[in-house]
Amino acid sequence: MRLTVIGTGYVGAVHAACMAETGHEVLGVDVDEERVAALAAGHPPFHEPGLSAMLQRTVAAGTLRFTTSLEEAARFADTHFVCVGTPQRPDSGAADLRHVEAVVDGLAPGLREGALVVGKSTVPVGTADRLAPRLAVSGAEIAWNPEFLREGSAVQDTLRPERIVAGVRSAGAEARLRAVYAPLTAAGAPFVVTDTVTAELVKVASNSFLATKISFINAMAEICDVMGADVLTLAEAMGRDSRIGPAFLSPGLGFGGSCLPKDIRAFAARAEEIGRGESVAFLRQVDEINARQRRRTVDLAERFTGGSFEDRDVAVLGAAFKPGSDDVRDSPALAVAEEVRRRGARVRVHDPEAIDNARAVYPELQYALDVTKACEQADVVLHLTEWPQYRELDPAALAGVVRAPALVDARNTLDPQAWRAAGWRLGAPGRPRLG
Repeated sequence: MRLTVIGTGYVGAVHAACMAETGHEVLGVDVDEERVAALAAGHPPFHEPGLSAMLQRTVAAGTLRFTTSLEEAARFADTHFVCVGTPQRPDSGAADLRHVEAVVDGLAPGLREGALVVGKSTVPVGTADRLAPRLAVSGAEIAWNPEFLREGSAVQDTLRPERIVAGVRSAGAEARLRAVYAPLTAAGAPFVVTDTVTAELVKVASNSFLATKISFINAMAEICDVMGADVLTLAEAMGRDSRIGPAFLSPGLGFGGSCLPKDIRAFAARAEEIGRGESVAFLRQVDEINARQRRRTVDLAERFTGGSFEDRDVAVLGAAFKPGSDDVRDSPALAVAEEVRRRGARVRVHDPEAIDNARAVYPELQYALDVTKACEQADVVLHLTEWPQYRELDPAALAGVVRAPALVDARNTLDPQAWRAAGWRLGAPGRPRLG
């Protein structure tokens, strides 16, 4: 089939490459000429495991190419995936739909009769119903097919999805999407058919549940800190209950990135608009608990420097909002690093992939390409992004370069016995007995 993918950020670039990989002929569209040129050369503008090789393979094969022209896209295919961003509006928590609306309005005049415009962007419930009349004048139809990608595993999440949700308004739209995803469903991917409103809701409800689970275990970590309990043992015991499960019960610094924080705020705002704000009022508390983890981590680190960061050196391990990515949007690690700097410390940050992006956002921080350099003469080391490389560090060797062997493991993923054996003082959220 011929497909277009409009918007080549994380979702769009991965979707375009994966659809070409499965045998479709794909045209990627973006307004950013530099990004289009980079993608056309097989170079993604962000770090995502497996994507670069797939881009180079599909571009070389001629099954994937890129353009800046919506008019060309409208002529190229009858099935169009909309993957543009829906950022938080600056005046509220609501989603800003200007990019989605611009794509729909830009496509509509050139669409062929029977074209299908498929939204993948995360949008407020009811968006497809509102946009449908703008396409109907061209004889086109709208559907919603939300994405469920995780940065760091986006390629695998696309090729081997846990579910494909198709929100459709006709049997023809369902048949079209079944044909698009036939290579994936043939490999066992579940295909869930519903209306567009439910499809939109599946995405925001899923993200809200995951955010709630993360904030719940972090709230328990606060209780553990007061009562002397161990949150990791608590999480393990809870996760063994099949009704709860262990996923997302990882106490620590909390969530960040371009999805969860934005999506729960937009969902709460949309609920207010439809008169059901009280139904998801708890999401405000989920957001507050998450923000509190950053402040609690800074406060914990400050205790390790004698109660003040003034004239102290602090090493920060991690800048990306999660491992496997170079994305620093709403990064908890960088938020903590910047607050430590504001309180008077000299802060040096290390990250395997995200230093360039971090420097562009936080130029006042110092950066090191080597972990040892970041930790030289540090009064405290903060472990803020759980890259696997940090679990492989030699605590004894690192103790020889710091001024004081003190570690705050804000992600609760390092081996405390190994670090303590090397002479380190330890701190971690929800684990007051580490000492």
